[in-house]
Amino acid sequence: MILHGYFRSTASWRVRIALGLKGLAADQVFHHLRRGEQRAPDYLAINPQGLLPALALGDGRVLTQSLAIVEYLDETHPEPPLLPADPFERAQVRAVAQAIACDIHPVQNLKILARLRDLGLDEPAVQGWAAGVIEEGLGAVDKLLAGHSGRFAFGDAPGLADLALVPQLGNARRFGVDLRWNRLTDIEAACLELDAFKSAVPSAQPDAE
Repeated sequence: MILHGYFRSTASWRVRIALGLKGLAADQVFHHLRRGEQRAPDYLAINPQGLLPALALGDGRVLTQSLAIVEYLDETHPEPPLLPADPFERAQVRAVAQAIACDIHPVQNLKILARLRDLGLDEPAVQGWAAGVIEEGLGAVDKLLAGHSGRFAFGDAPGLADLALVPQLGNARRFGVDLRWNRLTDIEAACLELDAFKSAVPSAQPDAE
């Protein structure tokens, strides 16, 4: 497998964690987002959205969208499971992961921030807007996790919600968000005790700057 990513891409970070938890190896090909390499014709032939990550499976097939990639890995390599067996509990885990991946994270993408600048917002306003969205979203995630015990988001084993949460907390720090949610930072600390999470952090990647 080949993972097309970038060290600071939170979506690529999710997939790196999933690969680590599953004990799977993938070669990495890097596309520098700030240089626009994700819009190069050869990468657009792999992922027409021009977004990271993409996972090439080695047989000509390619998957895009981080949560879809992670669920594919979970279904094809079911141990350890990233989702619970109970349908209601699975939906709860997916809801938290999607709250992060679909509602919080996308508004910090370079494309969105560039459009805000094009609309006339100065840099403090752009950064403040992004931070405000993160704060609102993480506050909601904290409430969604209320009542769920264990070291991780849902119990005593890491899963889909955790591999979405940890990169988002990293992104929150980049925007200067005060991480005042003890439950969320406790989950992060538990995750970062695991090699799969430690080896996936941006600073550990070969293309880190």
